[in-house]
Amino acid sequence: MAEPRPWLALSFQRCFLAARPLRSLPWPELEQSLRTAPDSALLADILHKTILHPLCVKYPPSAKYRRCFLTELIKKVESTAAEPLDELYEALADVLKEEEESTHCYKNYLLPSGDCVSLCESTALISGGTTGLLTWEAALHLTQWALQNPSLFRGRTILELGSGIGFTGIAICKSCQPRTFIFSDCHPRVLRQLGENLQLNGLTPEPDVPWSIQTESQGQEGEGQSCQNPKVIVAELDWGSVTEKQLLALRADIVIAADVVYDPEIILALIGMLQKLSTSRADRKAPEVFIASTIRNPDTYQLFQAELDKAGIRWQVIPAHSSCNFLDDAQQDVTILQLFV
Repeated sequence: MAEPRPWLALSFQRCFLAARPLRSLPWPELEQSLRTAPDSALLADILHKTILHPLCVKYPPSAKYRRCFLTELIKKVESTAAEPLDELYEALADVLKEEEESTHCYKNYLLPSGDCVSLCESTALISGGTTGLLTWEAALHLTQWALQNPSLFRGRTILELGSGIGFTGIAICKSCQPRTFIFSDCHPRVLRQLGENLQLNGLTPEPDVPWSIQTESQGQEGEGQSCQNPKVIVAELDWGSVTEKQLLALRADIVIAADVVYDPEIILALIGMLQKLSTSRADRKAPEVFIASTIRNPDTYQLFQAELDKAGIRWQVIPAHSSCNFLDDAQQDVTILQLFV
């Protein structure tokens, strides 16, 4: 009898815990394995790495997602005449007993380091008048790129624009050892959810303090501060009203953003903020800027590039990585630009 392929259960685990689209899970490979080895060992392994995994028990994906996953898994078992597993049917019965669907669910992203980022996300694309309450594809790409280039972030101060609910920043804090990470957004509800997700992942933001006090103390910190526990700041940052003085005080070495290029008005505000970054640096070296974008509308993205050119901000495309651990096979068109402000 052929041995079940151990990578298969791990692949299911990675996709399931992050609640990736069910179509992206390795169903054909599972069917093939069940026909080759029709005992229930592989099914038990998948069940314990997904539905019964401690992360799923503590921070579960939506009940609808778990129900659809188990239903599909049972379908595959029955279609291949594999040995049935009672635990599968019991798990489905437990999910069906759950109360009405919540407006929020959890997603757990397994990092290459073995660590994990757990996030509470909205189940709706737009919630509370914002799209910022869930993780978008460009953030996954930007995170993958950051984890492949940890030396860029190690011991440095990172400013993230439009942090949303925090995936990229939390992953960088856990894996890349920055000295300081400044999460920023402008929507109150997003900032609240971001704060909760930071706590969920063991990160404690600095107490709310005025810009001048917050950044003054940051500027006095020594270069040798331990990067194992980065200083975490959450800033309410409106690109239109932030001043050059405030940006200078943040003392950012790296500026990153994901999925912030989707509307012409927002593009103009972003370009204006980048110009402030350029003129506010005094005698300090200009920060390195990296922006990841999902190209949903080519015209909008071309407008962004044209406005960068008009503002005199040079840019170059960062070569794409061959694969992304956080994404399914049907990857969207995502580009990372490095800007020279």
